[in-house]
Order: sequence, then C-alpha cells, then structure tokens
Amino acid sequence: MKLRVVVVVVTYNRKDLVLECIKAILNQSYRVEKIILIDNCSTDGTENVLKSKGYLDCPQICYTRMDSNIGGSGGFYEGMVKAAQYQYDWIWVMDDDTIPAYDCLEELIKANEIVESSMSIKGLECTVRPSFFASAVYGINGEFMNVPAVNRKKAPNGYTYWYNFLDQGLINIETATFVSVLIRKEAVEKCGLPCKDFFIWGDDSEYTTRLTKYYGDAYLVGKSVAIHKRASANPIEIKTEMNPQRIEMLHYKYRNTVIGFRYYTPGYYALGYILMSMLECIQCIGKKFGAKKVKAILKGNWEGITQYKRFKCYIDSQIKKDN
Repeated sequence: MKLRVVVVVVTYNRKDLVLECIKAILNQSYRVEKIILIDNCSTDGTENVLKSKGYLDCPQICYTRMDSNIGGSGGFYEGMVKAAQYQYDWIWVMDDDTIPAYDCLEELIKANEIVESSMSIKGLECTVRPSFFASAVYGINGEFMNVPAVNRKKAPNGYTYWYNFLDQGLINIETATFVSVLIRKEAVEKCGLPCKDFFIWGDDSEYTTRLTKYYGDAYLVGKSVAIHKRASANPIEIKTEMNPQRIEMLHYKYRNTVIGFRYYTPGYYALGYILMSMLECIQCIGKKFGAKKVKAILKGNWEGITQYKRFKCYIDSQIKKDN
C-alpha cells in the first residue's frame, strides 16, 4: 500500500527559494498527497509570485498566509495542525530554502521499509517503529550542513548501536533539524506538536529529541539528499554574525538551547552551556557589535532560566502517557 505523505513548508521573505522548493517537491519520484505552505506574513511579494505561477490554484497545495510573522517554530506548529485535516501516514517537514533531490522522499520511504522489515536487529528487540528519517543535507557547494547528533543509547549488552543499519546506508540518530525530515504520524500523535513559542532556532532539535526519547529511534538516510540554500553554510554563531537584526534575534537560540538542555539532560549540561556562553561574552567585548552580542547572550540565558517552567509544562502536556 502506498504511504501517504503530507509536506509542511514554512516560508518568510524568500519568494525565489520557496518557488524552487515547491517545484522540487512536486517533481519528486514519490508523489506527495498535499503541500501545506505556511507563509509567515512575507513582505516581498511571495503570495503574488505564487499566484502568478499558478501554485495557489494547484489542488496539491494548501497555502496559508499568517497575519504576522510567528517564526519558524510557529509556522511548523500551524502546518502540523493543518496536516491533521488530511489522511496521511507521514509528515515531511522542511524550510523554504530546502531543495530536495528528485528521489529524496523515495529514499526516505525505502529506509522505513528496510527498518520495518527487520524489527529484530542484531541483539535489539525493536517493538516500536522508527519515529522519523532525516535526509543527508549539503550546502550549495557540497558543504556538510545540519549534521544530526548520533544516537548514543546502548543496546542490552552495553554497547552503543548507532551503526545497526550502516550496511544499508542508515545511521541511528537522536536529533535533527527541520531540513527534510520525514515524521511518522503515530509519533506525532504520541509526542504532540513543536514548541511554537520558541519562535526560531532550537524548536526542531527539541522536537526531534522528544520523538526519539518518547516514541522511537530515528535514522539519517545517506541516499536521501537535500540541498540547504542558506545564505551561509557555516554554523550559526553570534561571534561571526554581523547583521545587527539577527544578533538581537540570536537570544532565542540561547534561550531555547538552555531550555532543551534543562529538559532532556542532567542539570550540569545546561550549566556548562551557560558558562561557555559567558566565555563568548568575553570574546565579544571590544569587537564590532560587541555590546549588542553580549546583551543577546545574557538575555537568552536569563530567559532560558526564568521561562523554563512555562516551556516544560507545554512539552509535558504534549506527550501522551502510556496506559
């Protein structure tokens, strides 16, 4: 039986890239049922361009323009809410600057078939199907990007098992970013929706960690390739950021990271992250936009501490408890 896939794409002021993204999705070798496109109130004429290309009249596309910019996390939240209106087996999630190869989705589906056909894996008794599959992501010049964290969980004999399907081109991972991630419907039903109030940065890491912790394992699929056309292929770091507007927004990254560490790891991880960010503050002093960078770091850490309870309550409320 053909598995039904609904795609969620979030866009904001990247009309050329979102056109390329949608075209790549529609040209997939594995046909998608529906594309849910969330426009975060773009001001660059995105809606007009989509209309001129005929995409707003395409029955495969459900376009929603928000009244304001609710950030990437808010957009993915809204998109996944709308996905529930359709019959689907998987949600395929990506940013508007993600350009999947023509067989990107097909390879993700094949990976699921590989894992499900071998539910007993070399000493592991797998009773729960995988929560998600992530594509291998590269920059426009072949740079490594959005590299997921490898699963460090241990098999019953005490060894880690991240390479249990390495011969099939799959690596067991524990977290990934929303750059071509295929999520199982049952995993969404078990773990709920992303933290919409994260606004930007860290919502995908928190959510995929939630999926692997409370639903099931996940895999990076080597044969499933997506190009991430972000302005820079380098990691997002405040020390090298020279856009004042983005520097201010980077406080979300610090806040959300502190919250994620506090929720999913022992307390000293969050403390260690905060101490490392204090070192970043020192390194920013005397540099261009140094004061603005220090302010963003301190603000993010403070909000991560003072707002943690609110986000913890939300995440707790999303996870369905086992009977």
